[in-house]
Amino acid sequence: MSMLTERMKTWRHVFKLDPNRSLSESALEKVCTAGTDAVIVGGTDGITYENSRELIQRITEYPVQCVQEISVESAVVPGADGYLIPVVLNSSSHRWVVEAQHQAIRKYGDWIPWQDVAALGYVVLHRESKVARLTESRTEMESADLTAYARLAEFLFRMPALYVEYSGMYGEERMVRAARQGLEKSRLFYGGGISREEQAQVMSRAADTVVVGNLVYQDLEAALQSVRWVKETETNGASQDD
Repeated sequence: MSMLTERMKTWRHVFKLDPNRSLSESALEKVCTAGTDAVIVGGTDGITYENSRELIQRITEYPVQCVQEISVESAVVPGADGYLIPVVLNSSSHRWVVEAQHQAIRKYGDWIPWQDVAALGYVVLHRESKVARLTESRTEMESADLTAYARLAEFLFRMPALYVEYSGMYGEERMVRAARQGLEKSRLFYGGGISREEQAQVMSRAADTVVVGNLVYQDLEAALQSVRWVKETETNGASQDD
């Protein structure tokens, strides 16, 4: 089990920052010192080595875990605290399930710090989102399908976490709970559309880890408050560690 996998077990609230979007130094300082458990650097489009390195270097000036989510192999920045490898389980293209990962490992496998790497299984559910279009995700599904994806992630692929991703849209609690039903030890991430305390509380009860991204750029003060909204809410049926 990787060191990153162990650290992920403690994450309750995470900010996700996009290298292709601008954020002032004052705003970044507030984000990194708000009490979040980690900052994930990643995005869907416009991701380059240069903008990823710049953002990661800025974040590492603060006492917070900085993890890079790898969506473009040429944008990998050495020196992050860990690396998340997304696997889009409901993609209709095998590129986003295994091909891109295979090509990256073929090229860089001898230098990958495996102790700092973890796979993150995605189920993308917002049909109109950039990530759904890019990955050709099959977003129409029943709750039983999501439970099955969760079991696939944990029991077949042995992934440490499953991410239910609504990407810019607030999701359905019943679908998040359907994913919960399929998990025992793997961690359940939720991300998408949280802008109010009530929404954060609902998803905090359903999931182990809540990811806040777009809100940082839309309403910084609400984003900072989301740390408290999430951490003061107890989970219902969250994954239990060994």
